[in-house]
Amino acid sequence: MKAAYYEGRETIRVGECAPVQPAAGQVQIRVSHCGICGTDLHIFHGKMDHRVRVPQVFGHEMSGTLVAAGEGVESFAPGDRVTVRPLDPCGSCPACKAGHSHICQKLKFIGIDVPGAMQGLWTVPAHTLHRLPPSLSFEQAALIEPVAVACHDVRLGEVKAGDYAVVQGGGPIGMLVALVARQQGARVVVTEVNPFRIQLAGELGLEVVDPRETDVVKLVDEQTGGAGADVAFEVSGSQAGAELMTKLPRTRGRLVIVAIFGEQPKVDLFRFFWRELRLCGARVYEPQDFDRAIALADSGTLPLERLITNVYPLEGLETGLRQMERGGSVMKVLVKCSEA
Repeated sequence: MKAAYYEGRETIRVGECAPVQPAAGQVQIRVSHCGICGTDLHIFHGKMDHRVRVPQVFGHEMSGTLVAAGEGVESFAPGDRVTVRPLDPCGSCPACKAGHSHICQKLKFIGIDVPGAMQGLWTVPAHTLHRLPPSLSFEQAALIEPVAVACHDVRLGEVKAGDYAVVQGGGPIGMLVALVARQQGARVVVTEVNPFRIQLAGELGLEVVDPRETDVVKLVDEQTGGAGADVAFEVSGSQAGAELMTKLPRTRGRLVIVAIFGEQPKVDLFRFFWRELRLCGARVYEPQDFDRAIALADSGTLPLERLITNVYPLEGLETGLRQMERGGSVMKVLVKCSEA
């Protein structure tokens, strides 16, 4: 089987790999498709060398077929179509004991801290598996992980029918947050500056504005009768986004931080005091978010196929990374890892 190895800053090598036989409690998966995300791009740029062991296979947004199971694995069998929730918590730290294993204090993120899915055969802990319905294509199933991120964000944002929500940033995660929030019955406004993403959001029926051309605060006030948004999601990771987000929510409104900020942003704390705002961080997902994501994807109510820009063979991984690096007319890029 082949694998794509990160071998240092902006260096990818595709070569043979020796499959790892599953030990007790592990399974081996023939990976069909794997998505490229912002984290993978950070790895490619060498920004995560403090966590990644070189050479290492990365990638974590995947779909595939189980081919072998180690001793003690009874819930899954060869032939099952699966996706992986790529978190391996320690089970013993205070966060795990409190029931928050997804943000374990010693969490191993599979695909960063340990080898990932950009390979033909991938061995992972069985507890990470979620079964895929037969009607869901492997291409769309490779988007389950980012959909689960969106489901987690929307759940922590307590979005309900009739809410007015603003999503700052219309990249893959922001777009999915907007789509899942809409599915919950919210009215959603997306802010985005990329023309391609603005057009795509509009084609998907989302209300989208360019904050450089539209006074977003004025728009929200006009559309809510001066009340403000029920919830705002900050997904841009920009200083401009950090400054805008506190101006949007209503009294006792909610803010959800989804983006990972490279530098500490300046935030208007007075606004939190003045309107008694609530701020929530949202990191990765929990099992129920994967279950929700799979159900939504299988229902056909999310236009996942519209979010897939390109599918490359494993040898085209660097091409896909470069495409994402350039930005422009790109949303989600997938890599075909094998014939699962």
